[in-house]
Amino acid sequence: MLFLYSLFFPFSKDYFRCCLGTLKMETVEVTGVSMKRSLSTDENDDLTQADEAKRRKVSECNLAKDQETLDNDCALSNEIVTRQSETPTAGEGRNNVEVQIEEEEEEEDGFLEEEEEEEDGEVESFADMMKHGLSEVDVGITKFVSSHQGFSGILKERYSDFVVHEIGKDGRISHLDNLSVPVDDEDPSEDVFTVLTEEDKQRLEELQLFKNKETSVTIEVVEDTKEKRTIIHQAVKSLFPGLETKTEDREGKKYIVAYHAAGKKALAKVRTATDPRKHSWPRSRGSYCHFVLYKENKDTMDAINVLSKFLRVKPNIFSYMGTKDKRAITVQEIAVLKITAQRLAHLNKCLMNFKLGNFSYQKNPLKLGELQGNHFTVVLRNITGTDHQVQQAMNSLKEIGFINYYGMQRFGTTAVPTYQVGRAILQNCWDEVVDLILKPRPGAEKGYLVKCREEWAKTKDPDAALKKLPVKRCVEGQLLRGLSKYGLKNIVSAFGIIPRNNRLMYIHSYQSYVWNNMVSKRIEEYGLKPVQGDLVLKGATATHIEEADVNSYSIHDVVMPLPGFDVIYPKHKISEAYKEMLTADCLNIDNMRHKIRDYSLSGAYRKIIIRPQNVSWEVVSYDDPRIPLFNTDLDNLEGKPPPVFATVLAIQARKRRPKREKHLKKNQAED
Repeated sequence: MLFLYSLFFPFSKDYFRCCLGTLKMETVEVTGVSMKRSLSTDENDDLTQADEAKRRKVSECNLAKDQETLDNDCALSNEIVTRQSETPTAGEGRNNVEVQIEEEEEEEDGFLEEEEEEEDGEVESFADMMKHGLSEVDVGITKFVSSHQGFSGILKERYSDFVVHEIGKDGRISHLDNLSVPVDDEDPSEDVFTVLTEEDKQRLEELQLFKNKETSVTIEVVEDTKEKRTIIHQAVKSLFPGLETKTEDREGKKYIVAYHAAGKKALAKVRTATDPRKHSWPRSRGSYCHFVLYKENKDTMDAINVLSKFLRVKPNIFSYMGTKDKRAITVQEIAVLKITAQRLAHLNKCLMNFKLGNFSYQKNPLKLGELQGNHFTVVLRNITGTDHQVQQAMNSLKEIGFINYYGMQRFGTTAVPTYQVGRAILQNCWDEVVDLILKPRPGAEKGYLVKCREEWAKTKDPDAALKKLPVKRCVEGQLLRGLSKYGLKNIVSAFGIIPRNNRLMYIHSYQSYVWNNMVSKRIEEYGLKPVQGDLVLKGATATHIEEADVNSYSIHDVVMPLPGFDVIYPKHKISEAYKEMLTADCLNIDNMRHKIRDYSLSGAYRKIIIRPQNVSWEVVSYDDPRIPLFNTDLDNLEGKPPPVFATVLAIQARKRRPKREKHLKKNQAED
């Protein structure tokens, strides 16, 4: 069988570029550019051995384990299931044992201090990620769709060679093209945030939170005008709930005096003053501020952590439709609960490699999987194929499409793939979850992370390991803080301190791992044509193809399920393959309800072959690899003229395994 996969190249004088348009999909997200290749004889042997090992493991798993053995490693829970919806349907909820997960984060000391630069260790290079991380075969990416001759090249030589624009559920491509703040009569004016000095703000905060014995704070009005006094009154009441103000004359000068308001309501305001969800918020305004986030060389979760740090809020008040690659320039929509556009816009003055804009207030948050797809603009450098080979490959991509595998970014870039953590969560193996996240691992990591892992391996003391982390908002730091608070015997609550989207990422990764493997088996068994027993969608409902209807469908109509309690499976050999794979992982495909609701996934359907829309490409030459090849949204905002090459380009059509270490060593220097 042949494989459709994308390219991976170091720069030279020639490069390939094309514009890969909208990639539509039915479920969570469209795979961007991933490397898929044919298997060598040795690798086929390895896969055969791996399958045999799985079959042996099936016989070792005891599907008859009862409730008393749930705490054993790899226990088959009667309630384990992957689930994407938060609320069970009628009847399901009564049978679902729920454990409340406390999603709280304590304030960190030095909350807004700059991250310390490490003295030991190096930042992991892209080459290191590929060397110590996963291969495509490891996550089930083993097939191509066409028989054309492939060509080679380098993908992501620079992070700016890979640009992603999210496509919302309404079909609109997200662009950052407006940095202005929406007009709202009920918003405080810009002066409200600047009229008070930092010293005034500190004194008012201490008064508000009863941090000293003072009963009032006096602010001198330098510009004695009614307008100025009004702004100061507004600033105090807006920024420090629970405080009241009055104007006093003293020796011919005007002063604003802030003091505690009386009564229980005022005290309640003080107690909730640091909770953005309980601040005064106009009823006429939607509770969520939606904005477009433009980011460079940063993944979505890291970006959310940075934003929450500077806003002094918890990451779990942010929501988004999908995570985007780190090594890329990406544009996506984000929603945040009861944070004003003014506060968000202020971040543009102090954050590097980020830009926020296109603000609007909406009633609802965003949910994972709501996006329709992604629009990619990709540069492939140092291509070796002839013009004819490139033409063949791109025509195949345009006319046939590609296997809709979940890409490598879905599974992490370290030696411990995220799907392994997800599998341990579904198995209720909580000690293994902690070990997988915190244990030492090969590959270049930041020095403080290496020290933290070593300390944990040596002492199993969360407080001692935490002391090695100057930055505690990473997943490792969040888990360690949870273990410090709840102890090693309450790992479920400790793990719950990690923001919900981050936790769900692990079990979604396991679903994706299963899906990739099952799709490869489906194509190996039946090829690229629909067969009796395949699944197709009629609206939102999946149905089986009957023998009489096979000719009414094409391979582009066929879907495969992500495992869960609310999906059906094909009526052919692949159904048994699903069961065998989950049984080998000590999970029961027929009884997958997890006792913790967050970790119950209903499943979903995803097309196995995607035909991208609006595909265009061009082969050109260049002399200077540092010259940008197309304008980004930020370039357009800054009024930069288009580059010498006016077209943009991307590709998904290569069939040779690249020599990664040789081609990727200079990535860090380039970026």
